[in-house]
Amino acid sequence: MTLRPAALLLPLLLACSSEGSAPLPDVSADAGTPPGKDAGSILGVDAGSDAADAAKPFECLPAAAKGSFYELSSPDLGATRTVSMCEYRGKVALVVNVASQCGYTPQYAPLEVLYQKYIDQGFVVLGFPCNQFGGQEPGTDTDISTFCTKEYGITFPMFTKSNVNAPTENPIYTWLKAQPGGAGDITWNFNKFLLSRDGTLLKRYDSAVAPDAPALIADVEAALK
Repeated sequence: MTLRPAALLLPLLLACSSEGSAPLPDVSADAGTPPGKDAGSILGVDAGSDAADAAKPFECLPAAAKGSFYELSSPDLGATRTVSMCEYRGKVALVVNVASQCGYTPQYAPLEVLYQKYIDQGFVVLGFPCNQFGGQEPGTDTDISTFCTKEYGITFPMFTKSNVNAPTENPIYTWLKAQPGGAGDITWNFNKFLLSRDGTLLKRYDSAVAPDAPALIADVEAALK
């Protein structure tokens, strides 16, 4: 299956929120593909990389505390390897369930801007594609990767498509929703969870809170200090 550009999908999109989110605007390829990054290369193993080396398990030292975020893992986009969340220990992380055919899909653009702005300070965005809400992520991991890189120039880490609510939810989301301030099912695509450098959940944001909202940016900057 090949995902078409978002602008062509507009007439076919389902309503993205019972609260009446704004319709998906025209999306051009202006963001382009970052220099040196081929479309589809946010799949787990980039072209030309050593797949055997990439498949080696990450050794979390010191060992992650029992019951912590860093004890968890999830397959990367393309399911080439299982990624330990311990790889992001010491970073401020924004965990987002994403979709390619949603009224909130244009949030990919400010998510990438946020990632690029603060990456050198120890910030990371972790994207988890999900098809549980209106069937708005119907494609394969390869489709998702191609769409994200061609339409939005995404470079932040992405993971294989998975569910974020029961009965078959990704264990990372089981953990997130069990934390103080994180309770309750994921309500729609682009819910967001901000984690501190030590893996503590700081805040949960609704889909309507854009990645470039002043309050969210202020929270990220405070967490990075």
